[in-house]
Amino acid sequence: MTTQDPNQKDMTFAETALRLSGKSEEEAKRTGAVDKVDDEVEALFAPQYKTTNSPVHQAVWQNKVPIELFSPPAMSPLNNQAMTKSLEVIRSYRAQKKQYDANGKIAGELMDELKKTGYWGMLIDKEYGGQGVTTREFMTFLTKVATVEPTIGGLASVHGCIGAVDPVRTFGTEEQKKKFLPRLASGECLSGFALTEPNAGSDLTNLKTEAKLDGNDYVINGEKLFITNAIPGRTVGIVCLINDVPSAIIAELPEKENENFQVVPYKLHALNHTYNNGLKFKNFRVPKENLLTPVQGNGLTVAYHGLNMGRLALCATASGVMRLMLANILPWAHFRETYGKAIESRELVKRRIARAMGLIAGSDALVAWGSWLLDQGYRGELECIIAKIFGSEAEKECAIELFMKTHGGRSFVQGHIFGDNVHDFLAPSIYEGEGEMLGMAFFKSLAKHHGTQYFEPIGLALQKHKIKSFHPENPAHAFALRNELMKYSFWYLGQLCSGKDSRNIDGMDPRLNEHVNFALAELHQSPLELSGNMVTHQLKLPDRQCRIADMSQRVQDIITILVTALWAHESRAVNPIMVDAADILCQDLTRKLTGTRPSDAYFKACSKLADKVIAGEFKDLEDIERADIIFPYAKTQEKELAKSVV
Repeated sequence: MTTQDPNQKDMTFAETALRLSGKSEEEAKRTGAVDKVDDEVEALFAPQYKTTNSPVHQAVWQNKVPIELFSPPAMSPLNNQAMTKSLEVIRSYRAQKKQYDANGKIAGELMDELKKTGYWGMLIDKEYGGQGVTTREFMTFLTKVATVEPTIGGLASVHGCIGAVDPVRTFGTEEQKKKFLPRLASGECLSGFALTEPNAGSDLTNLKTEAKLDGNDYVINGEKLFITNAIPGRTVGIVCLINDVPSAIIAELPEKENENFQVVPYKLHALNHTYNNGLKFKNFRVPKENLLTPVQGNGLTVAYHGLNMGRLALCATASGVMRLMLANILPWAHFRETYGKAIESRELVKRRIARAMGLIAGSDALVAWGSWLLDQGYRGELECIIAKIFGSEAEKECAIELFMKTHGGRSFVQGHIFGDNVHDFLAPSIYEGEGEMLGMAFFKSLAKHHGTQYFEPIGLALQKHKIKSFHPENPAHAFALRNELMKYSFWYLGQLCSGKDSRNIDGMDPRLNEHVNFALAELHQSPLELSGNMVTHQLKLPDRQCRIADMSQRVQDIITILVTALWAHESRAVNPIMVDAADILCQDLTRKLTGTRPSDAYFKACSKLADKVIAGEFKDLEDIERADIIFPYAKTQEKELAKSVV
């Protein structure tokens, strides 16, 4: 056990819990340091927009769900000249097959053309030369870009969400904003963010890169790894240690490598069309006025702040990629025949088309909801984690289970969308936080306030009375902890006595309303389940990673049902087919939560939705380029070949 006093004021809930559970000094301290960063980011937001007042936190821990916070209003079609011109440029290069250079990277000419359209300044205020669009407009735009060229959408996300743009916008002084933002907006300075190191990935307490003040410059020494958009001449935010404190500094990389700065290349299957490199600094000088000095926190606070935007952008891009895959399933399903009938008529293929539509609907709903909340000022930690995990897993499923399996062996022929891009389809499940690890962070944020209120006092009382294993049936234990247990008992009885929550929403499709009420009923049970596991496992809960991941995913799935049903209702006038798509996804998630099997009515609903998609009712697919069918021999020749084989 530690010799430090667990009651010290600067110790976080996570550190206190780990110390009380007997974890090592190092593990408790390192975990506490990460938890402290989260607290510092939280402090940047007004009370009504903090995590404890977020829609998800309220929905789980309050007796009545604030349903109005889960229903973003329908958005008008995008009408932004810079966005229109950007899409025209990207489509033009794609049509001419000039979007890549000789090395397979996004062509420099295309990047330069996009500078003229205002593409790189979408999230930067107009006073600094940007477009000043809302988060929701930007995310909707990213989905459209991803249907044409996903890598270009990814670069906009890197630049605007997790590159140098967000750090300067949020934490820069007015002088720093005037210096960097106009050039970032014009694309003169394309940016990335250098955080990860060879020994510091999910554990950011292991940073080694250092910066020391020398006159008017900071001198940086160290190495960064897996940095997207990092080549000579770019602008990067670098997180490094200054006097052992993580700090963020904006650096303009030289146009050519030199003895102070080197690019460390490596072969990476994912992100094949962009640059992802390591960066090595040796006595690399950066003007001291480039140091960002947040009012709250340090360099990790700067890094963490932009993550939620990045998570939403990942989901938005995934939605565009799934549209691209679905658009390329349709012509193949129409062309390919088995036993004399096109496979588009087969129930199995129809179910795949319907499932793809459901995944697209869920992604769109979560992006619309999360970006709407960010635009209102919410931190969005819980909401954006849900979007990231759902979007990345949806893209992976769509690629492997729906797209690849429908195309069969042709998926692996060079030139096929799947085979040429499979690593890019899988990578999002790792980027911006690996799914299950991020799910555990979701649970920590969700349970933190409840744990601090009820379980931390119990843990401290156990230590005070030297009780190693608490047994409530033991009278001595119960008496020693009577004050702490009474507080928890009042909360527990309040939950048991609270009435169920259900709503009848005017004009809502009965299917969607049923899904809403299912989600509300499940949310009503969530506090007792989550708290019950905290009671069962007590201080050993941090070691029960599988249980935490399971509880976290259940809450995420329930929230996804609620958001998707409400979003489809609000969007029904603009995109009526999404009502059917949302119904399919909500049925899928309901069966996952309840462990039931699909009904015949479900399979019929899948076929009905697929028929609408095949008939062209999903208008979003109209402008998407369809790749040529690999080995497009005539069907008559195929039939003759089949006869000759027989």
